[in-house]
Amino acid sequence: MMVLFQRFLIRQYIFRSVSFVNPIVNYNLKPRLIPEIMKLEHSQYSFIFSPQLTTVLNIFDKYKYEVRLCGGAVRDILLGKTPTDLDFATTATPDEMVEILEKENIRLVNKGGLKHGTVTSHVDGVNFEITTLRIDVVTDGRHADVEFTKDWKLDAGRRDLTVNSMFLGMDGTVYDYFNGYEDLKKRQIRFVGDAKQRISEDYLRILRYFRFYGRLASAPDLHDEYILESIREKGSGLKQISGERIWSELSKILEGTFGPELMKTILNLGLGSYIGLPEQPNVDEFDNIINRSKGLKLNPITMLIAFLKDSQDMIEFNNRLKFRVFDRDLGLFLIESRHEKWTLDRVKKYKIKIIQNPTKQDALKTYIAQLLMYNNERIILEEFKQWTPLKFPITGNIIKNHGVTGKKVGLIMRKLIEYWADDDFKTNVDELISLIPKAEIELSKDFR
Repeated sequence: MMVLFQRFLIRQYIFRSVSFVNPIVNYNLKPRLIPEIMKLEHSQYSFIFSPQLTTVLNIFDKYKYEVRLCGGAVRDILLGKTPTDLDFATTATPDEMVEILEKENIRLVNKGGLKHGTVTSHVDGVNFEITTLRIDVVTDGRHADVEFTKDWKLDAGRRDLTVNSMFLGMDGTVYDYFNGYEDLKKRQIRFVGDAKQRISEDYLRILRYFRFYGRLASAPDLHDEYILESIREKGSGLKQISGERIWSELSKILEGTFGPELMKTILNLGLGSYIGLPEQPNVDEFDNIINRSKGLKLNPITMLIAFLKDSQDMIEFNNRLKFRVFDRDLGLFLIESRHEKWTLDRVKKYKIKIIQNPTKQDALKTYIAQLLMYNNERIILEEFKQWTPLKFPITGNIIKNHGVTGKKVGLIMRKLIEYWADDDFKTNVDELISLIPKAEIELSKDFR
């Protein structure tokens, strides 16, 4: 009788735009027998329909397999945003997808995803990933052995957060089994089902929680206490997550809204050592840097090095998170330079260094700009942003033509750039050439 009553209620409403039928509000987040349903106007999602996608969808429709948009793309559409990625789910198994797509002469790429249920079709230069509905059978805290299913709510039930668990049918119908849209409207970030269970299945979900909280929440401290308790209890599981994956999530957290506040919450929950930070990070320095740099766009590394006391801390941090070279070197540069006093001579020194390293100019400019932000040198920062490195008028061949050979060519050039900078970059070519002997003499003294 209850099911019949639910169906009766649903029939009483005309679904337009983002209007809802909510016959049962289930705050225990157990899947409904009937999902909460709404229907979008075609104009709200029509941009997803390229000719290439239509070709693929027509094939699935021809063979009677349902396809729905899933995950973050649905969330973004409901927020009025254009998704960066379109992920699709289907009732067809991988073998069935391969069979129908090959029968219709659709090229398949990246077949390594088949064992996970994902088939990637390629139509006129565009790839579409379509994944079979799945349930997790065995999980190890990061990866899962899955079985395929045709039950949409079971697939929704294996996803991490309620706001990421919705599906969008190609007719505009949104299928919501876990109050995802209600949470989205309230800017609440909650796990699907029990937080401890979801986290135990994949410990990276701890950081994904904070990333989406920063993206969607309306204030930095509106966390559900049970979720925080679950994260504290399960946090040690982050030890088994690769550094690269942790850094991918952590950098997005710091770049998002409430990044510094969420970082403090992560530390307060005892997670710092699991993500590579020292046992006793310098929280006071972090607070000072964040407070005095408001309005400046700090790089995530620039924020994090405030927790570190020296270069050895940065090396150990890098050993855990496996930074790309740019981030690692930025961190080391900031730690080694952050306590120097800013003077006109120091600014000139960095400008000389940039000119002396033409292949690294962009990186060096970023490093120096971040150092100025870290030290809250706003006036110098604005002048530095406006400064364009001049091209040094002397080439290596010119120096060689004046009797200099081997490694000395580069060393002489660096000396000439220093002379050029001392003259406010005004010395002409002839004058610079005349300074080559002086540079050679100084170099000989340096090597004594």
